[in-house]
Order: sequence, then structure tokens, then C-alpha cells
Amino acid sequence: MASLFLKLQTSQVLLKTVRLKHKPAAMAADTTGPVSQAIQAKLTEKFVPLHMEIINESYMHNVPKGSETHFKVVVVSEQFKDVKLIGRHRLVNDVLSHELQSGVHALSIVAKTPDQWGEGLNVEKSPACRGGFGK
Repeated sequence: MASLFLKLQTSQVLLKTVRLKHKPAAMAADTTGPVSQAIQAKLTEKFVPLHMEIINESYMHNVPKGSETHFKVVVVSEQFKDVKLIGRHRLVNDVLSHELQSGVHALSIVAKTPDQWGEGLNVEKSPACRGGFGK
């Protein structure tokens, strides 16, 4: 799986890493598609994350090559402090409501505080698609 690392710098000179991941065959020559970029921009603006990953998992599903329909997002932000897990998910869903109403079929969310995230943690790989409709 290829990944693209973008460095963002805030006015506090705090460096953050944003990782956009996809399977190269699924996205052809593009590094990221417009939906991935919109997700990145909106989550960055709202949560000012210390770490963020946007993983296009569409290639794992029965969708056309290059689709942007299934995503996993990992957002590590101070703004999640004292917010319960369901509240964090609601916040992310609210920010991405347009994408969820216009083509994004599935969104897996990992929302943590910096204390919960720690250094260099990895997110578990999503399970293989079972074909939908309870198959």
C-alpha cells in the first residue's frame, strides 16, 4: 500500500503528519482523489489534528477501479478530550455530512486524543468485504 505524507505546519510551529493511503492499483496514477482531498481539508480545518490518516478502502469492495466510496479515517486531536467515543464519531460524521450524502458509502472512524494515541501507533486493518447484504 502506498502512502503520501504531507507535512502541515501551524502558527505554533507544531508539525503534524497527514497520511493519505490507498492501494496503487485502485487509484491508478492519481495520488489522491477529490473525495480524499475534501475529507482531509475538512477534518484538518475542524480538528487541527496532531496526526491524521485518510485510508481509501474502496479497493477492498466490489466497486469500480478508482472509486472513493469506503474510507477509514484516523484523527488524533486535543478537541476530543473529555468527549465520549459516540460524541467523537458524531463530530466527524457532522463534518463529513456532505460526503456521506453524496457518494461515500462507508466511513470507519478512529478518533483519539494525543494521550490515547501515543507514539507511532498503527490502526488495525479492516476486515475483507463479505459482499454486502449479509453474504
